[in-house]
Amino acid sequence: MAHTLSTGSGVVLGLIRSGQATTRSDLIDQLGWSRITLARRLDELLLASIVVSVGQLDSRGGRPPEEFAVNPNAGLLLAVDIGGSHTRLAVTDLVSTILSEDDADIGLGEGPEDVFDWAIQVFDHMLERLGKTRGDVVGIGVGVPGPIDFLTGRLAAPQVCPQWEGVLVEDYFAGRYDHVVFAVDRDVNIMAMAEVREGGSGYRDVAVLKAGMGVGLAFVLDGSIYHGSRGGAGDLSSVRAGGAQTERLETIASGAVIRRELQRRGYSVRTSTDIVGLAHQGDPEVLRLLGETGTAIGQSLAHVVGLLNPEAVVIGGNLAQAGEPFLGAIREAIFSGARDFALQGLVVEKSRLGHIAGVTGASLLAQDALFDADRISRLTRGGVPGVSLRALAN
Repeated sequence: MAHTLSTGSGVVLGLIRSGQATTRSDLIDQLGWSRITLARRLDELLLASIVVSVGQLDSRGGRPPEEFAVNPNAGLLLAVDIGGSHTRLAVTDLVSTILSEDDADIGLGEGPEDVFDWAIQVFDHMLERLGKTRGDVVGIGVGVPGPIDFLTGRLAAPQVCPQWEGVLVEDYFAGRYDHVVFAVDRDVNIMAMAEVREGGSGYRDVAVLKAGMGVGLAFVLDGSIYHGSRGGAGDLSSVRAGGAQTERLETIASGAVIRRELQRRGYSVRTSTDIVGLAHQGDPEVLRLLGETGTAIGQSLAHVVGLLNPEAVVIGGNLAQAGEPFLGAIREAIFSGARDFALQGLVVEKSRLGHIAGVTGASLLAQDALFDADRISRLTRGGVPGVSLRALAN
C-alpha cells in the first residue's frame, strides 16, 4: 500500500469487509489511529454510501458500540464463470450474495465473441427481472479456463482453444457497461477464492482442483491465491510412458478425454454434464473412465501434496458431481502416492459451494477490484456528499 494512503478510508474499509474490526473501538485498536482521524475516514465511507451503520452490538457495560458493514445495496456486480462446455452467470450485491443466476451449455468451443454476446444478453434479462439496469452495475468479474498474463491482462498461451489466446476480455464489455471496475482470473482461482472465503471450512492452505472438460489447479497459501510470477501457477503435468517428457494432464485425464473415448464407442455426449448424467445412471463404461481419470489426476496431485503440504484438497467442477466413482479414485491415488507426513490430517473433499463456487468467486474478484484500498482512499478523500459507487468506479 502506498505510504501516502496508509491512513486512508480504504484501510478502514478493508478491516470492515474482512470482519476483523467493525466498530470504532475495534478499528482504533487495529489501526492505532486517533479518534478524529478514524471519524474522518468513516465519514468519507458513509458519505459515499460504501458502508452503513447496521445497529449496535450487545454492550458489556456502558454505551453499546455501533457496528459498520459494507452497504450491499449500493450497486450490483456481474459474475461470469466460463467452462470448457458450460458457463454460469450471476448478478450479486456488493457482498457477493447471489440475486439471480443463469447458465447454459456454452463454453470455450463457441469462441469469445459468442460467449460474451450471450452473457451480455442474459445479463440484460436478469437485470430487468430484478428491476435494475446496466447503470446499477459497478463491477464485473470473469473466470476463464486458462492462464491470464498478469503483465498484459490478456489470456496467455497455450489455451485449450487457440481462438482464446491473446484475448482481452474487457474489450467485449467496453461500450456496454461504462464506469465499471473489471477483473479477470482463471476459473479455478476464483473457485478457490470462493471456497476459502465463503465455504466455511477455515482452511488457509489448500489445493483446489476444477475438473470439467478441462482440468485446472489453484493454490491457496496462507489464505491468498498464489498466481506465480505471471499468473501461470497450477498447470498440472503428467510424465509420459518412459519418463522422457511431460504433457499437460488434461490431454490424458479430463472430461474432454472421457468424451472422446465415449464418442469413439458410439455414445452421444457433448458436455461434462452429459458424462455425469450417465454416471448417475450407473453406466459401467463411464464409471470405468471416471475411475481411470480420477486415478491419473490423483497421481499428479500426490506430488502437489508432497510439495505444498496443504490442509485439504478440494475437488470442484462438473465431474465432481459424479461423486465417489471419481472422487474416491482421486483420494485413493493421493493417499497411495504421497508421503506419510504430508498425509497427516489431509482432507480430500468435494467443493462445499458446488455449482455456485465459480460465480461466487467471480463476484468476489470484482468486489476486491472495486474496493481496492488505495483506490477507495484516493476517490473518497475529502468526503463528497452524494457521491455514488458508480461515480467512483472510473
